[in-house]
Amino acid sequence: MRVWTRLLAAGTLIVSVSPMCAANEFAGKTINIIVGYSAGGGYDVYSRVLARAMPAFIPGQPNVVVQNMPGAGSAKAASFIYSLAPPDGTAIGSVSPGVIVAPLLDPSPETKYDPTKFKYLGTADSGTRVCVTLKTSGVGSFEDARKKRTVIGAVAPGSSTFDYAWLHKKTSGANFDVITGYPGSAEIALAMERGEVDGMCGLDWSSLKSQRPDWVRDKTMNVLVQAALAPNPELTALGVPEVWGFVDTEQNRKVNELILAQQVFGRPYILPPATPQAKVDILRVAFNNVLQDRMFLAEAERLGLSVAPADGATVQAAVDKMFATPKPVVEAARAAIAP
Repeated sequence: MRVWTRLLAAGTLIVSVSPMCAANEFAGKTINIIVGYSAGGGYDVYSRVLARAMPAFIPGQPNVVVQNMPGAGSAKAASFIYSLAPPDGTAIGSVSPGVIVAPLLDPSPETKYDPTKFKYLGTADSGTRVCVTLKTSGVGSFEDARKKRTVIGAVAPGSSTFDYAWLHKKTSGANFDVITGYPGSAEIALAMERGEVDGMCGLDWSSLKSQRPDWVRDKTMNVLVQAALAPNPELTALGVPEVWGFVDTEQNRKVNELILAQQVFGRPYILPPATPQAKVDILRVAFNNVLQDRMFLAEAERLGLSVAPADGATVQAAVDKMFATPKPVVEAARAAIAP
């Protein structure tokens, strides 16, 4: 398992926080982790492992429970945390990075929140996304996909499978024919095995290894390209090229930098904007300590969960930087992920 500890904000782990009066307010309370997806999915699994571990790290040892609030790709949960959840530290949101970026790249009625105003606990993972095909597809490399028509399965606009397929098509010259309507990546993988589509894009490398370990073990797949701000050492060792080698203009490079920046916070956890800073600090410390705890890491490894954390200040800074992107680059990025 890939386990990194990238707690970057101050460069060191905070081990105590004050005032204690704020900490004591958690005694006897229940903290709800509101997961923006249904039970059994990746976000739900991460959150349930966190919920079991967090009480021991929060002064007052409150109960921590998971509640599922699926809808609009977790935008429903984000809106709830933003507008309706109590701002007292007892409501934490687990949402996709896509809904954090959505008000910038794809504003819609569901995104009635300002991502720069959330208080970020941090992220449990920071990932690299890939495009993959099976050996039987006849598309063995990204160069092949640039030369011949390649059918790519996708979920819907706003999903990483959709956005990254169109991003690579428009900024890296991939000859993709994007077919939408699949419920999720698991269904796309089945469609690949049935020969309905050649491949998919926008899937986290860690998720792929967890969902289809046989593809990795039996070497029945091709990883065409890796997409991240920095190379993944494991993929680089396997000879998988970075997307930057196929991006041929400065404008397209800026577009990729903007869209790929969301991978810095692959599993973000958020608090309501009005949460008092003292409680934010307490929960950030607890979150950071859990993600370094040996028992938590052992459980994550058993479940095949990648743990590559970044702390709340790092995530907050990344979000602020994205939303400060010059308008021409934002408009170009919107165009790049649109059919």
